Amino acid sequence: MPKQKVIVVFDIDGVVRDVGGSYRRAIADTVEHFTSSAYRPTSEDIDSLKSEGLWNNDWDASQELVYRYFESKSQLRSHLDLDRDTLIAFFQSRYRGTNPENWTGYICSEPLLLQPAYLESLTQGAIAWGFFSGAMRDEALYVLQGKLGLTSPVLVAMEDAPGKPDPTGLFATVEQLQYQQGIDESTPVIYVGDTVADMYTVEKARKLQPSRVWVGVGILPPHVQQTQERRDCYTATLMKAGAAIVFSNAEELTPVEIEKLLRN
Repeated sequence: MPKQKVIVVFDIDGVVRDVGGSYRRAIADTVEHFTSSAYRPTSEDIDSLKSEGLWNNDWDASQELVYRYFESKSQLRSHLDLDRDTLIAFFQSRYRGTNPENWTGYICSEPLLLQPAYLESLTQGAIAWGFFSGAMRDEALYVLQGKLGLTSPVLVAMEDAPGKPDPTGLFATVEQLQYQQGIDESTPVIYVGDTVADMYTVEKARKLQPSRVWVGVGILPPHVQQTQERRDCYTATLMKAGAAIVFSNAEELTPVEIEKLLRN
């Protein structure tokens, strides 16, 4: 195998799979349930929260939206009886389903946003690749192994590292790829994600390891591509957060585009 030119690390949700009708639907269901049907956040509401760069974890995002609803009604969050474990259980009952052995929830109907042939094209182009996601490991492997058919993909998931924008998980993914494939420690890294937290992760990685080239590539998740106005707004948000470029789909990040990015 030729010497690897670059390492590309992918987020999963909104990049590898469309979670507009799964994770995001589960957020809306959860907030609606814990506000006694008084408030169901829109897709724009969820985007607005996530644009703050602090709410990559969807359990945390759900909880925060519940808190903010009650605060808008002049209630203090410290006075609310909101049990996190109960909230998580409800969320998971929607996302995975109620049977832990046989998932029947929203996760079962997530469309793929990239195909195995694309990843193979990266391999053929001497580009190493892996995954760093805030999803739980078994939920990430559901798509990577179950739908994409990947065998033992390099993956750092929720259980393995602090949540984004902490770059610890990104560093761990890169280290695994370096160890497995004998990649030089100076090899540039591209992180591909669809949220502000993903771009902030790259910014923090750059500050902690300034001797290496770190590039953030933004992806427009399907739910923001319905109107040009939302596309433009979301693109601007990702660029402001540090994205070097924003694509409509991860497969647009071809080996040719990667070379262009590294020349800039």
